[in-house]
Amino acid sequence: GAAMRVRLFARARYGIGADAIDVDRVETVGALRQLLMNRFPALAGLIEKSAFAINDEFADDRAVIPEQAEVALLPPVSGG
Repeated sequence: GAAMRVRLFARARYGIGADAIDVDRVETVGALRQLLMNRFPALAGLIEKSAFAINDEFADDRAVIPEQAEVALLPPVSGG
């Protein structure tokens, strides 16, 4: 299927070693979270706590990702 690009910030960027990755297109933020946790098991704990934004607006796991949307993975800022 089509790919979508996910921009990475902070610890996710360092952990994955890139500022964006391409992944298979999924319907929802929750499905994207699961896909990324499976693909990057070492970062699963971080990804689980991270926020996602669609076109610069925070989106919860039920949010549907529109085609051509810009998606960003935003790890928690605190060390906790």
